[in-house]
Amino acid sequence: MTQRRIAVALFGPAGRGSFNESGLAGWQRARDTGHDAAVHWIEPPDVPGRTQALRALCAQGLDLLVAHGGQGDAPVAALSADFPDMRFAITQGHWMAPNTACYEVLQEQSAFLAGVLAGLATRTGVVGHLSGEKVRPGLKGRAAFAHGVRSVAPACRFVTTFCGHQHDPALAYRAALALQREGADLVFAMIDGGRDGITQACRETPMRQIGNVLDWVARDPQVFAASAIADSGQGIERAIADFVDGTLRPDTLTRTGLEAPQAVRLVMAPALQQAHGAEIDIWSQRLQSGALMPDETYDGPELQA
Repeated sequence: MTQRRIAVALFGPAGRGSFNESGLAGWQRARDTGHDAAVHWIEPPDVPGRTQALRALCAQGLDLLVAHGGQGDAPVAALSADFPDMRFAITQGHWMAPNTACYEVLQEQSAFLAGVLAGLATRTGVVGHLSGEKVRPGLKGRAAFAHGVRSVAPACRFVTTFCGHQHDPALAYRAALALQREGADLVFAMIDGGRDGITQACRETPMRQIGNVLDWVARDPQVFAASAIADSGQGIERAIADFVDGTLRPDTLTRTGLEAPQAVRLVMAPALQQAHGAEIDIWSQRLQSGALMPDETYDGPELQA
């Protein structure tokens, strides 16, 4: 049997960030089940640089390229027609084609629950959101979080900003302090390698953080009040398995949400779990039943950090 040539592209500096950590874990699980694939770190921060780097990978003669994250949408859109015999998969993306599939873990569901918790738990009546780049998954996550806050605390002030880079702790630190100066006592941080900057700001101020992707409560309970888990690495694992099995469906978006708690859930600090866990469960059931759909767009004000 001919060995399949599979590559996984992770965007950002090598070894940085929880989103990429999740991707690496998914890649490792795929390898542990016998699927051979190589990881490539794509460091350019802009679309032209990322596209050029992915083009060089494709030119090596791949069968499948898995681009991890919404940062893969624009480069793959520019490349897939040039490599029609290849298969592409994008995790947390939305661009599809006759040779391109998307695998999405529904971060917006856990983000909505994080917003509900923030609306219930804030003491100042001001809740913050901070992310890096304005890619579609980040925008959807912000909209869902804001929707959750508004659902239980319509009078709560929502302050949001994008610092411009997923992996710059100094930028993230300054943006987090700007949110705290606005009165935020909780900040939902959808960021990768820049998270250390937000954590530093939280250690220096009364503000606490809500993380995403991984269980940050277990890792740093002094800083993190909760974490909106969305294990996007499962998209890498599933895309590779589907391709090898011959079941990858191009031009199709495969979604995984709260019905799979190993992939999507909200983790809370013990005191918050005791105080608000029952209400969070009610909102979770509404999301799972389809009775409630998180907002996908946010049209409110934005702080220029």
